[in-house]
Amino acid sequence: QVQLVESGGGLVQPGGSLRLSCAASGFIFSNYGMGWYRQAPGKERELVASIHSTGRSSLYADSVKGRFTISRDNVRNTLYLQMNSLKPEDTAVYYCWCPFGWGQGTQVTVSS
Repeated sequence: QVQLVESGGGLVQPGGSLRLSCAASGFIFSNYGMGWYRQAPGKERELVASIHSTGRSSLYADSVKGRFTISRDNVRNTLYLQMNSLKPEDTAVYYCWCPFGWGQGTQVTVSS
């Protein structure tokens, strides 16, 4: 069955960095676009970034452009999100997405 397992979340100070990973299995990873979403308390889930199956193109929410980078390794079947210059408003549960479902989420907290 399809599995998406996120890791790499945690507590970081404003201005800091984190790298999220999403290990995918149960489908042909290299055939599909992937994405990262996030959901803050009391807010709707929103798209953070998405990436084409080849990794050659990506899209970002305006709020993270220039700070976050989505990438993928089609050999390791893993999706990444490098997050730099983190802000308190980036605090949320971050979810890995594929056309077949969602990961369980990983908490990112940006606070001093």
